[in-house]
Amino acid sequence: HRNIVPQSHCVDLYSDAKMLHQGQRMHFYINETAPWVELGDGIRRKIVGHTPQLMSVLVQFDQGAVGTPHDVHDQIAYVVSGSFEAEVNGQRRVLKAGDAFIAPHDHTHGVVALEDKSTLLDQFSPRRDDYLTT
Repeated sequence: HRNIVPQSHCVDLYSDAKMLHQGQRMHFYINETAPWVELGDGIRRKIVGHTPQLMSVLVQFDQGAVGTPHDVHDQIAYVVSGSFEAEVNGQRRVLKAGDAFIAPHDHTHGVVALEDKSTLLDQFSPRRDDYLTT
């Protein structure tokens, strides 16, 4: 349970990198105090927490927004709300709240949101360091 650092809600004061560098550790994520980070193209995210081996991220999509296919990390994506057309390694399936997909790092996967404010809880292993710099 070491080095869990959620996305800071005080973006102007702290960044994840600064908090790790300064040795600060956050052990809880409070959704109402964490703002969505707009990524463009109808997608926004909140980093729930991470360690070097694991990352948890809420990702919200406008209807029709596309999670671009990729295959870098092991990923489990749990549908929190709404619905998605998901593709994993060439197989497509409609997923609704309570469903999930599992994609090992060498399986291309992506989604299209079928409803407004469709939300995934993405789990990555290892952590997506690129998410900490954007």
